[in-house]
This record gives sequence, C-alpha cells and structure tokens, in this order.
Amino acid sequence: MSRNKIAVIGGGQIGTIIALMATQKELGDITIIDLPDFIDPVKGKALDIDHLRPHINSDVMISVSSDYADIAGSDVVIVTAGVPRRPNMSREDLLFINIDIIKGVAEQIKIHCPNAFVIVATNPVDTMSYVFHKVSGFAKQQVAGLSGALDTGRFQSFIAEATGLSVKDVSCMVIGGHGPTMVPLVSTASVAGISITDLLSSEQIEQIVARTKEAGSEIVQLLGNGSAFISSAGSIMEMVEAFLGDKKRVISCSALCQGEYGVEDYFLGVPVVIGAGGVEKILEASLDTSEHESLSTTASAVIASANKSGL
Repeated sequence: MSRNKIAVIGGGQIGTIIALMATQKELGDITIIDLPDFIDPVKGKALDIDHLRPHINSDVMISVSSDYADIAGSDVVIVTAGVPRRPNMSREDLLFINIDIIKGVAEQIKIHCPNAFVIVATNPVDTMSYVFHKVSGFAKQQVAGLSGALDTGRFQSFIAEATGLSVKDVSCMVIGGHGPTMVPLVSTASVAGISITDLLSSEQIEQIVARTKEAGSEIVQLLGNGSAFISSAGSIMEMVEAFLGDKKRVISCSALCQGEYGVEDYFLGVPVVIGAGGVEKILEASLDTSEHESLSTTASAVIASANKSGL
C-alpha cells in the first residue's frame, strides 16, 4: 500500500515541527515547499529530520522543493506560509501582507492538489481561511483553519495548572475568532466531568479566560522575534491525524459557517467533526447569554476582517 502524502507550504518553525511530528508518527511521506531564496536552510532542517529516522524507526520520506508540482497527489496540505507576528503586532497587522501570499498559495494548490484537505495556519487565520476558500473554490469540507484547536489547548493547560489536576482530564472548548475576541466556553469546561466553577473561584476563572485570550501575544513578547510554533504544530497534527485516520474528532477549527451560530458564508472558529471527509459537520453548542454576546462580538470582528480582503 502507498503511504499518505503530506504537503507543508512554508519551511519555517511551524513547518519544521510539523515535518518532525509527522515523521515521528509515520503519518505519511512529507514534501515541504518554500521559496528558492530560503530553500537551502529548509533542506538542512529536512536532512536533520531524515537522519533522525533510524533512531525512531520511521520509514517515511521527507523532501524539499520550490516547485509546487511536487505536491501533486497530496492527501493533506498544511499552509504555514506568511509573515509571523512580532512584539507589539496584532494578527490583523499581518492582514494585507499575508493575503497576497495566501492568494498565490491557493492558486498553486488548486492546480496541483484539487482534492486535498487543506489546513490554514497563516494569521489572521479566519480571514486567511476565507481567502483560501474564495480563491481556490474548494468545497467547504476541504478547508479548515487553525484557531480553536490551539486556543483550546491553551485553555486546557491553564485550567490544569490552576487546579493542580491532570491535563488529560480537562475538557473545554474555545470558539470564535483566533484573537483577543475569542470565546473560551466556561460553561463547557470541566475536569473529569466536574465543572470548573466547582473547582475554581470566579476570580481564578476570569484570570484563566483573560490569559487564554492573550496567550499568543504572551509568547510573542517572550520570544522577542516570532510567534508560537511548537503548540501550533501539535494542534495541526491533531487535525491531520483526525483526517487521515477518519477519527471523527470534535475539534474547534475555523470553518465555513452557513447559518451556524448566526454566521453566513464566513469562516469562524467552531466545533467541527473532522474525519476522512474533512470538515464533516459543525456542532452547535448551547451557549449562555454572556457567551452568545461574546460570540456576536467576535463574529463581527472576523467578518469585518474578511471583508477587507475584497473577495
């Protein structure tokens, strides 16, 4: 049997960690695409990962190219290309720079991988997912953006830290735009089925929610040059594994809403079922009044950003 084929557009930090994780998990052969001017450093990273394979008993192959024709036949394409955030930059500051990049990427993927499942990680991710969808013409099931998967992991981590309990037992969800208006759903957050409102004070919960919303910016400030990449790659791999393994995982992703949560024809972070069909279904959670109001605010921000694309 032939192995799965995974294409990664952009050989920066996220792209490198994705290639590493996919090699460790033997998810499929990997092709990394980058610009000719950056190809040698990316080849160096790929060769380093290649030399890891004997130590982890992985037989998948990894290659690097600047020719999009080499991604032909890929089952899943992960788009990390774009300018990363730097200190004092918002995700919106990247809007017009990255729109042009995503347009070009979408045209190439449309030509070479018309049937692939595409995961967009470029910021601002809800808008970039919208732009990719519009330019590529891909079906809504084929396109998902990294948003709530990463934010939910941060929410989980902070809850585990505050309670002193295992992160494995924390269940929660973050929806809405991938930015400061995101909506961590306190009403759904629990540890082994016990609501966090029974485990933490309202002040502690407020602090966790606030820190979750600004977690990306916190990392950007600490790094000084660049943004989160390890947790981002791990979140993407959850989505990749759910698709390739037809796992029917419920993961919060930026997906095309067509009436769900009151949003029509825009991408927004929502709970989706990911399986072999890509984005197979959007699940609508029951929200309390405060969460409804917050979702309306974040949806308005996401729609305003998408409309700036002119598509």
